[in-house]
Amino acid sequence: MALYAIGDLHLSFGTDKPMDVFGSEWKNHVRRIEKNWHKRISEEDTVVVTGDHSWGKNLEECKPDLEFIESLPGRKILLRGNHDMFWDAKKTKKLNELYQGRLYFLQNNYYVYEDYALVGTKGYCYEGKDTPEHYEKIMVREMQRLKESFESARADGYEKFLMFLHYPPTSIGEMESGFTKIAEFYGAEQVIYSHCHGKARYQDSFLGRVNGIEYRLVSSDYLKFRPERIL
Repeated sequence: MALYAIGDLHLSFGTDKPMDVFGSEWKNHVRRIEKNWHKRISEEDTVVVTGDHSWGKNLEECKPDLEFIESLPGRKILLRGNHDMFWDAKKTKKLNELYQGRLYFLQNNYYVYEDYALVGTKGYCYEGKDTPEHYEKIMVREMQRLKESFESARADGYEKFLMFLHYPPTSIGEMESGFTKIAEFYGAEQVIYSHCHGKARYQDSFLGRVNGIEYRLVSSDYLKFRPERIL
């Protein structure tokens, strides 16, 4: 039994959104994801999928994509990404009820892997498009959601944490952020995130061990569409 992570599957079974328009590295990416997943993941494993699951604009368009994820081996825990239009943050409970026992949606809650609490939220970072006011508003909201997840797990007696985000924990050029400070405050052992694509963004990512925490990028193209073993 092992814990894996991968993000940015960008599925489009219910819509017309081929990913190879973004570069040759995305050619046949769904087939590669499926092949590598079956090769690496058993039914006893857990996989955290760190957002951007589907290009669908609503749950009806996303159903074929979620069914594809559901069909893959292992327990699948899904985090919300910036492109996941089907997932209203206020409806996480309804999604968990709808897909009960098949998919698990991580938002304002936590899940357990062995003696670890898995906490997470979409997160946010500055990408040059925001006003300062909007950036601050989203950051505060996402940090509050993350704190609530940590506090819920800690109240239930958990002392070991893995933290998952969709966005990177820092904006380009930053060496700390509200998210890294939360990770340090609660003693997260690892911070796992995705969202970054292309060699330039990989190099800008916050990676390696910083202040005792391991930061890991799991965007699917960065991983060459192979789920990454976390524990």
